[in-house]
Amino acid sequence: MGAITRRSVVGGMVGLSAVAGLAKPYIANAQAKTAVCWLNQGFLPEEDAAMRKVAEDYMKASGNKLDYSVMPFMALNQKTISALTSGDVPDLIFMDAPETILPQNAWDDKLLDVSDVVAKYESQLSETAKLCSTFYNKATKKRSYYLCPIKQGTTPFHVWGNLVEKAGLKMSEIPKEWDGVWNYLKQAQAPLRASGMRKLYACGLQVTTVGPNDGNNVFRHFLIANGGEGIVTTDGKLHVDDPKVREAAIKSVEFMTNLYKQGFVPPEALSWNDADDNNGYHQKLFMMDFDGTLSTELAQIKNKEDFYNNMKVLAPTNKNDGTPMKAQVNAGGGYIPKGAKGVEVAKDFMTYFMQPEIMNANLKGGLGRWFPAIPQIVKNDKWWTENEIPHLLPYIQEGVLNPTLPLYNAYSPAWGQLEAEQLWGQAHADVIKNDMKPADAVDKAFKRANAIFARITI
Repeated sequence: MGAITRRSVVGGMVGLSAVAGLAKPYIANAQAKTAVCWLNQGFLPEEDAAMRKVAEDYMKASGNKLDYSVMPFMALNQKTISALTSGDVPDLIFMDAPETILPQNAWDDKLLDVSDVVAKYESQLSETAKLCSTFYNKATKKRSYYLCPIKQGTTPFHVWGNLVEKAGLKMSEIPKEWDGVWNYLKQAQAPLRASGMRKLYACGLQVTTVGPNDGNNVFRHFLIANGGEGIVTTDGKLHVDDPKVREAAIKSVEFMTNLYKQGFVPPEALSWNDADDNNGYHQKLFMMDFDGTLSTELAQIKNKEDFYNNMKVLAPTNKNDGTPMKAQVNAGGGYIPKGAKGVEVAKDFMTYFMQPEIMNANLKGGLGRWFPAIPQIVKNDKWWTENEIPHLLPYIQEGVLNPTLPLYNAYSPAWGQLEAEQLWGQAHADVIKNDMKPADAVDKAFKRANAIFARITI
């Protein structure tokens, strides 16, 4: 396929029912065939059970065999990189968040084009799901689908609502503007410490130089909130020469490093990994966090008082100029490495999995930590918007009902290298540790970003 064009999502039950009858896979097997599959372990036991159910149901329906292994994300990530490097690959890899793998390997022509699978559902997919599933291949010189998208996720605020009230503040009075959320909630630190919580910090802000993902994600949202969303455009070009983008980056670095230097962020945040802010929030080391998906809350689902009453989820509402905030949304699903031997079964399984009723059942089984890549599923099934899980509605509003953007990796594989080098975390460290001015730290990061993007021309 060529460049992705904007298409409206098919509405109503007509779009779903057109596919709902396709409960069986699309190939008739004279004999059973096998695909070796590596599957992402979820953060919750319910996610793993839901994934195994899809695999087992497919095998019963098709007669094919899935020789599948379920492994933690970091282990799967490392094993996948090794396999793609060596050429000794499985037939299918299913990842929750493959944005660090797909762009570069699609660019290097190491993945199989799956446009024929996605074509059956393309008109129903969200625009962000399309963009986060299509990547440029330097060998074919075009963008194509290299991911069969199933799930999407975004990043909300996680707030200890009971601590907000204890500090004499009100959840209902939290401002709608981005900086206003942070500025309002940081006021809770002094009264909470005075009440005896002497080691509590207001903000679980990822200013890390380690990562790999969360620090980059937080900075991108600050950048968007300050008007810098055009730092990369759909043509894969970097725009750090745009004064508006530079100003947004400077404001972001200045605001984030000031929160740290003023003592509202734990000192060790400079070396946090992606799990450290989750753990710190659960331990009430800080009162609020900005972190991806609902894993923060769902991990505490058995603690009914905290889960149902104390933990609150907020969707970002407005940018700092008062216009609607656009949250970044990723896509997860299955992809097929070049060299796979069981391609037919791998494609057939993903064709089965992408059916709206199968997709929906799987993600509901995972308690909504991820939402469907087909927005009409959410709009047609009240489970997503009228659920007893109190955190689900604001999450769905942010990721499905409000304006969104894809991750910048969707536009260029160069962005992945930029974030792998932790340019934004290094900018924060330059200000905090080396007393560099935010403008100088941003200019240093932008210079390196230009050099990275200069090596990849789309």
